[in-house]
Order: sequence, then structure tokens, then C-alpha cells
Amino acid sequence: MPSPDPHTRSTPDAPSFDGISHGYAPNGAPVAPPPVPLEQIVGDVVDNLSATAKAELALIEARSELALYGASRAAIWGGVAATAAGVALLALAFGAILVLAPRVGPLLATLIVVSVLLIIAGGAAWRAHIGYGDIRTALRRDLTGEGFDDAADA
Repeated sequence: MPSPDPHTRSTPDAPSFDGISHGYAPNGAPVAPPPVPLEQIVGDVVDNLSATAKAELALIEARSELALYGASRAAIWGGVAATAAGVALLALAFGAILVLAPRVGPLLATLIVVSVLLIIAGGAAWRAHIGYGDIRTALRRDLTGEGFDDAADA
């Protein structure tokens, strides 16, 4: 078998690396891109910041609309639930009076049921007051409590 000649190409379509050297451009120095004016760079940065600010404002608006929708739906269905609970409590109170009336009389039965309901309402009001305090604490600007930060504390 004859030894292949290192100077001949094996195929005519093979790429030629004759004009390439390591670290040097074969056809002279590379052409540098034209410098970008500082005004254009600053303008691009301002445009990007403006677009980002607009996107952030749109996101905040969308989140507030979603929160408003959720709050309105919660208020509507909460009102329905509270109305239904009120009617059920009224029916329970009437039933309790009717059950107690033959044993202790209608006046004392009414007083017993009203007293129990007032105790339940007082406990619920106390729990609501604790929840209101938690909300005020969460919304304070001064969480350490070292200074006055809203008109209610002043």
C-alpha cells in the first residue's frame, strides 16, 4: 500500500485551513465595530427602565384588581353565610324557648336563651377585638412599638 502524500488533499470538498494561523487574522486586522454613542446607550437604558416600570405598574394594577375581586366575592358570600347563620341562630333560639317554656315558663325560658346568646356574643366580640389588634400590629410602620406611628396611638 502506498503511503499517502501529506501535501495532497484527500477530497476536493474538504475545508482548507491554509490561511488560518493561531492568533493572527489571515487577511489583516479585524474590523472593529463602530463605537456606540453614549446618548444611544443612555437612551436604551432609560427605555428599558421605563418599560420595566410600566410592566411593574401593570402587575400592581392586576394584583389590586384580583384582590378587589376576591374581597368583593368574599364579602358577598360572607354576607350570605352570616345571614344564613343568623336565621339558623334565630330558629335555634325559638326552639330552645319552646323546649324550656313548659318546664320553667315562657318568660324565664326567654331570659335563659337571651342570656346564653349574650354570653356567646360577648365571647365572639372579645375574639374579634383580639383579631383587630393583630391587624393593627401587622399594619404598623413601627413594629418595635418605641414610637408613635399612627394617629390612633398619638
